[in-house]
Amino acid sequence: MLEKGPAKKLIIYVSEDDRYQGVALYEAIAHVLHKKGMAGATITKGIAGFGAHGVYHTAKILRLTENLPIRIEVTDTPEKIDSILPTIYGMVEEGLIEVQDTLVIKYTHKHEEPAKKEKGEVTKLQGQAKMIRIYISESDLWEGEPLYVAIVKRLRFLGIAGATVYRGIMGYGASSVIHKQHLFIRTKEVPMMIAIVDTEEKINQLIPILDTMVQEGLVVLSDVDVIKYSSR
Repeated sequence: MLEKGPAKKLIIYVSEDDRYQGVALYEAIAHVLHKKGMAGATITKGIAGFGAHGVYHTAKILRLTENLPIRIEVTDTPEKIDSILPTIYGMVEEGLIEVQDTLVIKYTHKHEEPAKKEKGEVTKLQGQAKMIRIYISESDLWEGEPLYVAIVKRLRFLGIAGATVYRGIMGYGASSVIHKQHLFIRTKEVPMMIAIVDTEEKINQLIPILDTMVQEGLVVLSDVDVIKYSSR
């Protein structure tokens, strides 16, 4: 089982139409990661992008066949990530494979808060910062509402610089059950990822709160450099 401490994050970028042995490449990769016992994987679909082929694609309501970018992310021990790389390298003929150092804050199976910012106060964020990524299920709840909604509300109350929620199209987590979104069937077991960036001080204040709210999922911490952050 993945434990707190240093880890590695493997990120794979492919196209939605890429195939491997007759099935979608991203599905094949997800099943390989699952079979190899990786801690979990989250797959998200972009709404626009281009890759090595140089063709620009964008999502259109009436164009369901558009070849959109797919992002596959998995976090595990450095040893397990290194062991899976040759297999992934052999499967991905066209795309991007990236490995980053990260830090696992929490991975599980099943106070007094700062005052609100004054209206009109501008958040300034530049230089070295911290990024937290939270991986949960859409069906997870906190005090009667979706957990991802409750987390975002708490982040806003605490004055965190910003957060983005991603809804996955396929993935698995601590339960090891693969979940997939179907075109005409709405399921609430698909993975959700919340990305948060702020100063080290604020992120450190946030970690104990996330430790309480995230009962099943994965929370990882990474160093980042903020190039630009502005609001109007």
